[in-house]
Amino acid sequence: MADIKSLRCEYSSNPIGIGEVEPRLSWMIDDPGIGARQTAWQIQADHSLENLLAGRAGLWDSGRVESDQSIYVPYGGPSPVSRQRCWWRVRIWNQNRQGSSWSEPAFWEMGLLSPADWQARWIQSALVGGPRAPAPAPFLRLAFTLKGNPKQARLYVTALGLYECHINGARAGDAVFRPGRTDYQARVQYDTLDVTSFLRAGENVLGAILGDGWYCGHTGSLDRQRYGDRPELLAQLEIIMADGTTLTVISDESWRWSAGPILENDLLMGEAYDARKELVGWSAPGYDDRAWQPALRAAGTEARLVAPPNPPVRAVMEIHPVADPVKMAEGRYIFDLGQNIAGWVRLRGVTGPSGHAIRIRHAEMLQRDGELYTENLRSARATDCCTLSGKETLENTWEPRFTYHGFRYVELENLPAGFVPTRETVTGIVLQSDTPPAGEFACSEPLLNQLQSNIQWSQRGNFIEIPTDCPQRDERQGWTGDAQIFIREACFNMDVSGFFAKWQDDLADAQGQKGAIPGVVPDTGIRRDPRSGKIISHPGDAGPAWSDAIVICPWTIYRCYGDKRILEKHYDEMRLYVEYLESISTDLIRCHYLHNLWGGFGDWLAMDCLGENHLTPTPKDLIGTAYFARVAGHMRDIAGALSRAGESRRWADLRERIVAAFNREFVSPTGRVQGNNQTSYLIALAFDMLPEDKRKNAVRHLLKCFEWHKWHLSTGFVGTPLVCPTLSRFGKIEEAYRVLMQKTYPGWLYSVLQGATTIWERWNSYSHEHGFGPVGMNSFNHYAYGAIGEWLVTTIAGIDLDPEAPAYKRSLIRPRPGGGITSARARLLTPYGVLETDWKIEQGVFTLKVTVPPNTRATVCLPAAGAATVECEGARIISRDPAEVRLAVEAGTYCFRVTAIS
Repeated sequence: MADIKSLRCEYSSNPIGIGEVEPRLSWMIDDPGIGARQTAWQIQADHSLENLLAGRAGLWDSGRVESDQSIYVPYGGPSPVSRQRCWWRVRIWNQNRQGSSWSEPAFWEMGLLSPADWQARWIQSALVGGPRAPAPAPFLRLAFTLKGNPKQARLYVTALGLYECHINGARAGDAVFRPGRTDYQARVQYDTLDVTSFLRAGENVLGAILGDGWYCGHTGSLDRQRYGDRPELLAQLEIIMADGTTLTVISDESWRWSAGPILENDLLMGEAYDARKELVGWSAPGYDDRAWQPALRAAGTEARLVAPPNPPVRAVMEIHPVADPVKMAEGRYIFDLGQNIAGWVRLRGVTGPSGHAIRIRHAEMLQRDGELYTENLRSARATDCCTLSGKETLENTWEPRFTYHGFRYVELENLPAGFVPTRETVTGIVLQSDTPPAGEFACSEPLLNQLQSNIQWSQRGNFIEIPTDCPQRDERQGWTGDAQIFIREACFNMDVSGFFAKWQDDLADAQGQKGAIPGVVPDTGIRRDPRSGKIISHPGDAGPAWSDAIVICPWTIYRCYGDKRILEKHYDEMRLYVEYLESISTDLIRCHYLHNLWGGFGDWLAMDCLGENHLTPTPKDLIGTAYFARVAGHMRDIAGALSRAGESRRWADLRERIVAAFNREFVSPTGRVQGNNQTSYLIALAFDMLPEDKRKNAVRHLLKCFEWHKWHLSTGFVGTPLVCPTLSRFGKIEEAYRVLMQKTYPGWLYSVLQGATTIWERWNSYSHEHGFGPVGMNSFNHYAYGAIGEWLVTTIAGIDLDPEAPAYKRSLIRPRPGGGITSARARLLTPYGVLETDWKIEQGVFTLKVTVPPNTRATVCLPAAGAATVECEGARIISRDPAEVRLAVEAGTYCFRVTAIS
């Protein structure tokens, strides 16, 4: 009988401090049998683990519920209150109506749900920098006494800026850059930490180090202090003693502060540390803080304090140099980590005289003379500095706290005389939002495997709190266009359900009163009334393919994870946005040239933008109108998913009228699309903008465009993600492979052959022949062109969503071999369990192994009309035609063989 595993509340296992007052519960079924599925479930919940295990469900006993739903099941008990912990367990009945045993218990715990729950006060130090100059990081501490060991302790903590908490000499928690990035005028996240094990009878110390972060440090190329002039702390420690008495320790003016060894910190510029100023034992009992100053009462914020739905940023792995460091001059060495990452460097065993300052510089590439290539960093200094105390030993390590960099190469400069570094001197610490790995892809072509690796590394390096565009230069913004282009591939690589749920809140905060969405979110150009929170200054709409993220992203998250609440929660904002598009269009032409001189970013970084002047740019109003139709179509489907039939018809009608306007304005009677380039035809075909009788000619024109470019790309951010999906959709699978497999410029594999380990921003970021591309915008870690990874998975490996069933409740298994590839496999951890394909062609026989998770089904399409055989029960042929055989399968593992494959 099945086992129940992987219990989750909202987006996490056993979360502490959630803010969702109607939490949803999910689980997976562990049953490898053919046809394994759930027919009913029962959930029990109680305050007490002991009561729950004894079968006493004081909060909620659902009883037996006839349903196959196993994800996002709403909790049906009394509404939770602040601080409440709820233990729960689940059991199911299978396809044979047999009941399982109860799952292992899980829990969730509520955070502080009301402003009245907060007694703490905002505090700060007197250390303050300027618009271009940082200040030392303040250290704050408070000593207090407990009469005994606590039974339970929770620390509710946040900052305007960044915080790192310490209790009794130990760091509390392993997350970095907390409490994360938001628009601090609208919403500030707080964290809940279980610190019971840190406290003890007698004197205790609660301490914090504050960093500038996104609040008062650099964000992009602008001056610092976009929100405030210095970081602030809000901390509330709630303790329950063994006898049931409670004690609350809060941040207030009784705390004390001091400067310490962190002389400056900035996310873009770097961190400077002076070991001579180390405050030894500063967060431990017995430390003498009489020289410290009383904390200052801070203004705080009128913004909402909210629990974060997204995972925090963590150090997820360590990487080491792939070769011995190269000596460039006396005291200066360069290390190669072999992989472009986002993170920082840990130094180990550097010894020297007191006051000797070592500089740590970071770069993604080397120049031809072996020196660091840093011109593309623009104004970002990306340099850390560590000053020695003279007391270091070979075991000493140092790493920064409140900065990170995008780099593969590390230069240590001004090393002490006589010190010769080794590979062990430098370790690369990889940072990312802790989105668990979800998908794997590999095939018989090593270059495609490296391409997929590059895609995943670019996602790691740019999914740090928000989906940024690049981690190295003075930007790191949440560009909306990049995110919506890549989001589907992101959902395959990692579990980004909570990550994008949070960013959708950011999008909502950034929306103008009329509906406009800026190009980067959060956007420091938004200004709000400090009391009402209403926007009084807004940067305006970013235009087609960028602002549309407010509709495209939540729809994609719903499709991949089945999270209907993200649609419910943000429906009004999406509706306002599409109504805004209708209001600014001219006869339903968006970005009409008569009324919109800018028209958005267009097909950003297409070949016509890269100096290929003979190319015709894709008309911006064509892109705008097609995307207008796309989001109207998504709204039709979103309203349908929410059972809003009238609204769905409204959006369907709007889409039909936009498509008609598109054809009047941009399409000739013979199917020729204005612009007459790859992107023009791709967007018209991919977004279903053409009537049936014009599609064949449009495909013919598209192929001619590729032929003109010798089967290379001329597309930019808008067109590139559509290339292979559109060609294969319209029966041009070999042409899709032909474009994909191009090894010369411009194309996906060109950068791989140039040694790339991440995705480049530009097709011409670097070449051995011509060197580096334009330094003003030349990132070597920029995930947008990595959207091709979706096609690698859905078409080469053959794992795709059924359009009628979200979250892979029904999947479509349809591998389409080509391009000389003889084998491929993919594995995806869906909300229901592992979905897997593995195929190969040997001596004309195509063999496909498929694993379908319990409680789901799949349609399997075999890519030939030869004889198909099945080695397992549970599969039946539902159709056969000259191109493929279609089978319906239940959960389980299957092996199919087809003969006569060339």
